[in-house]
Parts: sequence; C-alpha cells; structure tokens
Amino acid sequence: MLPGRQAVAGIRLLGALGLLLVLVACQPTMYLMPTPTALSTGEIDPFASNPTLEKDTRVPVLFATNRVPFGTADSRAYTIFADDTVRLGLATLRIGDETLDWESLHAISSGGEVEERPPLFLDKIEEWAAIDFGAGETTLSPEAGRFFETINQALAESRDKDLMVYVHGANSSIYRASAQAAQYRHFTGRNSVALAFAWPSAESLLRYGTDVKHAARTAPLFAEFIRLLAAHTRADNINILAYSAGAQVTSPALALLGEDAAGESPAQLRERLRLSEVYFAAPDVNFKSFAYDLYQYIDIVNNVTMAVNLNDDVLAFAQFHQGVSRAGRPDLRELDEEESQWLIKATHRPTFDVINIDPETVPNLDAGSHAYWYDHPWISSDVLIQFLLHARPAERGLVANTTEEEGEFWTFPSDYETRIIELLKQSRSGADGPPSPEPGR
Repeated sequence: MLPGRQAVAGIRLLGALGLLLVLVACQPTMYLMPTPTALSTGEIDPFASNPTLEKDTRVPVLFATNRVPFGTADSRAYTIFADDTVRLGLATLRIGDETLDWESLHAISSGGEVEERPPLFLDKIEEWAAIDFGAGETTLSPEAGRFFETINQALAESRDKDLMVYVHGANSSIYRASAQAAQYRHFTGRNSVALAFAWPSAESLLRYGTDVKHAARTAPLFAEFIRLLAAHTRADNINILAYSAGAQVTSPALALLGEDAAGESPAQLRERLRLSEVYFAAPDVNFKSFAYDLYQYIDIVNNVTMAVNLNDDVLAFAQFHQGVSRAGRPDLRELDEEESQWLIKATHRPTFDVINIDPETVPNLDAGSHAYWYDHPWISSDVLIQFLLHARPAERGLVANTTEEEGEFWTFPSDYETRIIELLKQSRSGADGPPSPEPGR
C-alpha cells in the first residue's frame, strides 16, 4: 500500500530537515592560531593595556549574515541558503574546554609553548535584529538600532576605536567565520571590536560553484551594510579583512560604493564611509575583475593590501574551476596593455600595497599555503600591526622589491622576527598595548 500524500509530504519534510541539519552541523573544529610573532616573546603584551579586559576564555564577536535561518531567535542556526535579509546578532566563542583558565590562555597567547593549540567552540549565537534589503528597507527598526548602538558602546569601551569587519572564504560555516573573527579580536588583547560578515557559503569544496553564485548575490547587500555601518556607528575607521573567496563579496561591493558617489568627490566619499585598511588575504576572485574593481574604489579608501602566494594550491584549484587566474595568484598576461600599466603604476601609490608571501623567504611556510594570514605568525603579526597602527609596509619591517615590469611589491626579510619587535618597542615607547590608531598615509 502506497503512503498517502500527507505521509509522503511528511517524509520529504523530514528528509529535507535531516539534510539541512547535516549541512549546518558539518563544522570542522578550529584551533587557536599560532601566537603572532609580535607577541611571541612576551615583551609586547596587548592584554596588559586593556583597561576593561574581562579575563575570560570566552570571546564575543558581532555578526551579520544573509543566510536563511531556522529555529527560534534565541536558539538560531543558519543554513547554506542565501537571502536578501541581513540578520544581526552576537556570537560567543570559547577558547579551550572548561579546564582552560585565563592564566593558561594568556600564557599561550603570549608565546607560551604548548603541544596542541586549544580548540574553539561556538558557545552561543543570538540573533537580535534583521534588515530586509530585498524590500528596500532603509529605516532601522528599534532592534537594528540597538545592534548599531551596541557597536558604539563596544567602541567606547575599547582602546582601538576602529571597527574590523571580517569576510570569510569559501567552504566556511558561520562557526568558522565567527571563530576567525574572534581570534583576531583575542590577539589584539581584546582591544578591538570585530564583526564577522557570514555570507552563505555552501561549506563544501564540491559546491564551490554555489559559493561563487552566493558571493555575487551577497556583494550588493554587503555594500549596503557598509553604508549602514558608516552612517550609524562612531567608528573612527572601518577596516575590512577579506579572506579567500570573501574577496568575491568585498571587491565588487567596494566597486559599487565607488561608483555610487552621488555627486561626491572621492575625498568626500572616503571621509563619509571612513574606509581605512582593506586587506585581501589570498584573494580568490577573478584577477581581471579585481583590477577593474580596484580602479573604481582605490580613491575612496585609505589603503588596499593584496597578499599573494604564487604557489597557492587552493587558488590553483579555483583557477582551474573558473578558467581564469585569481587575484591571490595573479597572471598579469590576462590584462590588456592599458590595464596592466594602470595596475603597475597603482603599486607605487601609497593607497595600494602588494605583499608577496614567498615560501622561500618566510620560514616554515608550506609552499602551497592558502591560510597563511592566520596560520603563520609572521603574516598574522603583520595584519594585526597594519590594522591597529595603520602602519605602512616599511613601518612594519617589510622590504620593497621591484618586478621586471617595474611594479612594486613587498616581502618579509629574514630578520623580520627581531626587526618587528624592535620597531614596535620604539613606536610604543615602552607601552604594552596599541596606541590610539592614527589614519596613516
């Protein structure tokens, strides 16, 4: 006897829910990244400079996501499906299990040697508000207003008055995105306010094409979200750290912001949006498209950094999948003469830096490394210092180089470890924490 329609519908619903739970539950455990080089000797201790430091192994980070949710607001989970509504809330990450105390975590975070880095757990995720960009929603609800006011309160209590927005890569869950943002915040000595923008990755390399489509759909929403952050927060600067396929969201979004000047000059738009450091770590985005986007927005941000590894294994796969090179593993031959000359000249501007992450000069770096911004202590150290101090490459101990085409790029010197600690000690005049950031040019 065949089941009735209601029974069939019920079976299908249960199957769909089961698949949904599998899709959102597959979250490989993340571990605390290696201590950045600048903190590895214990001479520089950003935790000591935090007047409001809560000595807790839990790290709260704000989040925004256009993933379709399910569950109640106080017990949310998020699917891999894209929406035109951006949901706002707070994620609380815990470093280590319940046996790890603050003193031990502080020791690990200040260069202490351990056999295995502690894992990160998503303790709680709370959704506070939603903004329906698909419906053209422009007036903030009281709930959304409270979200932005929470950012302002956190900034007021933080030594670093900038807001850092983290945009994750492909094959990433909301847990992974929040955990990476939490690690960044933790290693600033909890002196910085971090927000994870969790776009709907399909969380599987086998569905990379889905990630490409979802990133393209998300870019206009991210542009609108940046406008809201500029309009409703009191951050001195808004910094963006875009990792891997996060560049497919960030790069076109910034181009949209640059194109939509509404009669403003680039200087006026830069002042209004307060976009300062935009760092593309191993950017997985069409190289030619990246160059076009950069032309649209290079004058409305303080600085753009493109970190590349010409041996990046993940970007080699992405190039094979998409048929063109990626910005983090670029092939200059894909540009025409005019585009190539513009990009080469742009590398000499104070607003655009290219960093070559070379496995031959950076010790203990895997040749095909893709996750180097958080996996390698030299690179994570450089990211932190750039964002906290708005320091340019030479001020961060990097060395200038020139290509055969006369483009400029930067590399890590062999004595980077001792060089950066000495530079920090000099710049901070003996202080243990980051000074109040000054927009650097």
